[in-house]
Amino acid sequence: MQEFFEFAIGTRVLYKVGLAAELGPVIEELGAQRAFIVTDKGVVGAGLLDPVVAGLRESVEIVGIFDSVPANSSVAKVMEGAAAASAAGADLIVAVGGGSPLDTAKGIRIVLTNGGHLLDYQGYNVIPDQLTPMIAIPTTGGTGSEVTPFAVIRDEDQDLKLSFASRYLVPDIAVLDPLLTRSLPPMLTAATGMDALSHAIETFVSTENSPFSDGLALTAIDLIANHLRDAVQTGSDIEARGEMLIAACMAGMACANSYFGVIHALSHALGGKCHVHHGTANALFMPAGMRFNSVVVPHRYVRIARAMGVNAGGRSDSEVIADGISAVATLAIDCGLPTRLRDVGVSEDVLPELAATALVDGAIFHNPRVATEEELLEILRETW
Repeated sequence: MQEFFEFAIGTRVLYKVGLAAELGPVIEELGAQRAFIVTDKGVVGAGLLDPVVAGLRESVEIVGIFDSVPANSSVAKVMEGAAAASAAGADLIVAVGGGSPLDTAKGIRIVLTNGGHLLDYQGYNVIPDQLTPMIAIPTTGGTGSEVTPFAVIRDEDQDLKLSFASRYLVPDIAVLDPLLTRSLPPMLTAATGMDALSHAIETFVSTENSPFSDGLALTAIDLIANHLRDAVQTGSDIEARGEMLIAACMAGMACANSYFGVIHALSHALGGKCHVHHGTANALFMPAGMRFNSVVVPHRYVRIARAMGVNAGGRSDSEVIADGISAVATLAIDCGLPTRLRDVGVSEDVLPELAATALVDGAIFHNPRVATEEELLEILRETW
């Protein structure tokens, strides 16, 4: 029995098909007057911003739309957005998009509220006080950033992904509207869905797991195992899209309290150096990362396998675990994702550098098995 654990959910979560166009009453509760929207060109081009703008205009003035967020956002882009939000006199940040716009918006509100440079607040619990209110509206069923106290921003000067973590970073309101995810292309649907799965799996085996995060994580794994294929293969399937949004949000709540592990440490290193999509990177590392950790917490991987739909009856734990890991790998393959680092253009000679970077990434400190640099290199070689 655990002697102590802590669990907190600081975000009000609202779910409804078509909710993005009905934000008026939600905004009024925040008392804001001047909204600054953070998004990307893809969201704008797909017409996903239109219902959000219509809903916002019922209650606030839209003083800016910052739509130049790249797929892997950067410190420089956050500073650019913060300057624009400050010049516009924004008192509300509305983030619409996937993980990059949501994390960029978190970075913008740090600088907008406190001034200075984003790098002044890098690390854990450095942010001094409450931030400008934020509404997070995800257009992918993946990152869970709409409910987490984390932001991951790339420092282009160092080729690193930097972590920002504080209870003040949690968005005030998360709006889950499956209609906004219908046009997400199959490959991005797959990658973001596997990202959510990696959150749930790593949270469940984390050294900081708790009964509350366990329940959320296992439910998220079950939902993803049953609905990701449908969301990828039939993008208009609103039920599948909605279940994936819910699963990603639940996994986000779980990892907000119980954190990540070796898979994310390697993924952060890979994204920072080689610019591989975060969800794709997590999908690549999951099988080898799961095998590495299953040695020390096999009972937890048996439960993960069951949540993935593996029949555990009458078989050894090792067989069930192997089938659970195989089910994760098969899900990625069925969704059309690459399975090897070489498939995404990663050169073998960069693997030692990735191992060294992952060894000092914050995510690895909550992994259930202590990893050496050589062991991380072995996982990388296995995945290459």
